[in-house]
Amino acid sequence: MEGQIWFLPRSLQLTGFQAYKLRVTHLYQLKQHNILASVGEDEEGINPLVKIWNLEKRDGGNPLCTRIFPAIPGTEPTVVSCLTVHENLNFMAIGFTDGSVTLNKGDITRDRHSKTQILHKGNYPVTGLAFRQAGKTTHLFVVTTENVQSYIVSGKDYPRVELDTHGCGLRCSALSDPSQDLQFIVAGDECVYLYQPDERGPCFAFEGHKLIAHWFRGYLVIVSRDRKVSPKSEFTSRDSQSSDKQILNIYDLCNKFIAYSAVFEDVVDVLAEWGSLYVLTRDGRVHALQEKDTQTKLEMLFKKNLFEMAINLAKSQHLDSDGLAQIFMQYGDHLYSKGNHDGAVQQYIRTIGKLEPSYVIRKFLDAQRIHNLTAYLQTLHRQSLANADHTTLLLNCYTKLKDSSKLEEFIKTKSESEVHFDVETAIKVLRQAGYYSHALYLAENHAHHEWYLKIQLEDIKNYQEALRYIGKLPFEQAESNMKRYGKILMHHIPEQTTQLLKGLCTDYRPSLEGRSDREAPGCRANSEEFIPIFANNPRELKAFLEHMSEVQPDSPQGIYDTLLELRLQNWAHEKDPQVKEKLHAEAISLLKSGRFCDVFDKALVLCQMHDFQDGVLYLYEQGKLFQQIMHYHMQHEQYRQVITVCERHGEQDPSLWEQALSYFARKEEDCKEYVAAVLKHIENKNLMPPLLVVQTLAHNSTATLSVIRDYLVQKLQKQSQQIAQDELRVRRYREETTRIRQEIQELKASPKIFQKTKCSICNSALELPSVHFLCGHSFHQHCFESYSESDADCPTCLPENRKVMDMIRAQEQKRDLHDQFQHQLKCSNDSFSVIADYFGRGVFNKLTLLTDPPTARLTSSLEAGLQRDLLVHSRRGT
Repeated sequence: MEGQIWFLPRSLQLTGFQAYKLRVTHLYQLKQHNILASVGEDEEGINPLVKIWNLEKRDGGNPLCTRIFPAIPGTEPTVVSCLTVHENLNFMAIGFTDGSVTLNKGDITRDRHSKTQILHKGNYPVTGLAFRQAGKTTHLFVVTTENVQSYIVSGKDYPRVELDTHGCGLRCSALSDPSQDLQFIVAGDECVYLYQPDERGPCFAFEGHKLIAHWFRGYLVIVSRDRKVSPKSEFTSRDSQSSDKQILNIYDLCNKFIAYSAVFEDVVDVLAEWGSLYVLTRDGRVHALQEKDTQTKLEMLFKKNLFEMAINLAKSQHLDSDGLAQIFMQYGDHLYSKGNHDGAVQQYIRTIGKLEPSYVIRKFLDAQRIHNLTAYLQTLHRQSLANADHTTLLLNCYTKLKDSSKLEEFIKTKSESEVHFDVETAIKVLRQAGYYSHALYLAENHAHHEWYLKIQLEDIKNYQEALRYIGKLPFEQAESNMKRYGKILMHHIPEQTTQLLKGLCTDYRPSLEGRSDREAPGCRANSEEFIPIFANNPRELKAFLEHMSEVQPDSPQGIYDTLLELRLQNWAHEKDPQVKEKLHAEAISLLKSGRFCDVFDKALVLCQMHDFQDGVLYLYEQGKLFQQIMHYHMQHEQYRQVITVCERHGEQDPSLWEQALSYFARKEEDCKEYVAAVLKHIENKNLMPPLLVVQTLAHNSTATLSVIRDYLVQKLQKQSQQIAQDELRVRRYREETTRIRQEIQELKASPKIFQKTKCSICNSALELPSVHFLCGHSFHQHCFESYSESDADCPTCLPENRKVMDMIRAQEQKRDLHDQFQHQLKCSNDSFSVIADYFGRGVFNKLTLLTDPPTARLTSSLEAGLQRDLLVHSRRGT
């Protein structure tokens, strides 16, 4: 009232400055800028001035006044009733007691950038103003003692909307925060109204004559007096009621409860600063109201069992989900203890995801509360938080309640993404409860093929449907399920099962509603792996094996092995001669197909097990087991076949003839014809020594000398001729040896005379310089140098000498070939020839080739050297 503006910081140290000469009537502090707008008087009379202060800048120690202008609208003086400034500093509105409102548009801190105009004229005093910003649109709420209206001040023409015909007193209006959608609050004596820029919103019936309305952190603060006083008397005079008791109520409009209520004496104003509310009373006291923390608020509400209010409060305070879940749980426990099980389960449902489900499930396991448990478990599954045990429990609830419609609704989801339960567990429970159709639906729609087939085959016994289902599956699943259930299907529907197996092992394509998918690439399984399925169905097995061998020649070997065994079994047990002959031909044809080369032993065992002799002999021949063929005919005393086998295979195995001779020699009956045939071949091929032949035939008591007389005579004649030839060869070798020794002696003891007159190369007369060799050949020196390959070798004798040297070298290399010698000795029919050959190679000789005893080491060495020189004729002379 003395024209000063005071500053009260948090330290409560009061400071001030002289703003006006007379008095200050209104102040407005912007929240986002350090700008203060004030209205006061510098001279007597009704002449209010508006001053804009920049608190950041100083002028002589005081804040800088950036602008001063008169506030009177037009020319008629009037008193200012209220003031508001937009936070963007582009709008300022001033209300007057005569009902007019001026709008200052532009930069309010500068004169030249702002424009003042009268926005509103009325008959009632203006009691409240407030700017509301919504996007780019700015609204101005104007409230008088009798009405409420809004203007759009961001555009042209400032359109006006009449909102209500009820007004309020001074300081009884406020603008809410975004939690209440920035609504304009008008506190009338009967109700508190909330307004949008274009319509009236909700209203609250708060009793008492309203003195002050203020908005603080989501709360509506109302100071009221019980005794109703008209807004006009409130506007004109307040001193007459200065001693009345006043009630301060703090309302939570969002959660609809009174957060605080107290009685004060003569409240001057309610201020919000530093996170608290301050109530200034006329007795010079400031009362600080501090908001309790959220947890304390909740605990107070819990004690009063006001759980709904606690939930709303927690949501408005943005309490985390864990905190909310704890409130829901306590609320549910409270309802459960009161016997309200339906309400309790609804609260427990809201805890899903935070509260352990077993906590809730245990409360509702009683059969009389099964419908509550079902509701909880359904929600648990919809939120995909159920495990296999929860699924089992829910399905058991459905089956106990016999609620087929709910059960179908639960399992018949549209897509895989909508499934909120463990499908396999559901199938197990439904199967156990006897709901086979529902279990089949789940198994088929969710590709649990094994469970589908288990139910069809083990519970429903619908083998045809199971086989049809397998035929629709992809190749891998069809193959694995046929291996698993093939025996059961083969036992009940063998023909259809065999047909499916034929397709599966040749060119399988899944059937789509009875038709095969011809466009898909065909696959084929390993047919050998399905043979055990036919264990008790030999007729179908034969059809399957023959189909595979015809359609797919490269079938696994097991197919042909089993087919051979099956044909041999049929042949062995068949009594009809004609059919038996046909089966015999089929078995031989299969053996001759060439499919048993790698499993010869197995085929042979099968033939021997079933006494299939023709097959055994064929396999012996294919395996070159000639000895076994001989033994077979010998065991059955088939003499002619013995001779035939020797004639056919004797070239490959000459010992067959020896075995045949020994066999016939042991026979007591007359076998002269066969012995003669054997002896003739032995003689032609020289397979046995005569003495061994005689010893062999000596075991036969019926054989006489006449049987082998011709053989012995011919043998002795050949040996006599051979002896004569050998004696002649020995005599020739001795003469050659004597001649060579004489030549060696001459070379050692007598001089060598070279009498050649012509060159051995060009046949021209020999001229000096010439080259002579001990072999008797002479050469011109230029001819020798032109044709010779070595200075020490005679060009004429070199080819022959090289052959001899190669032979000597080969003999030396083969001296240590003991293994080769033993092998030839063992395999040869004439061991003596082999030994003689190795003797001739010098294998058994010493290094010295001369048979004469040496007189001295030097003489022996010299003779050895001369011997080699003579052999190669390579001693060179001139």
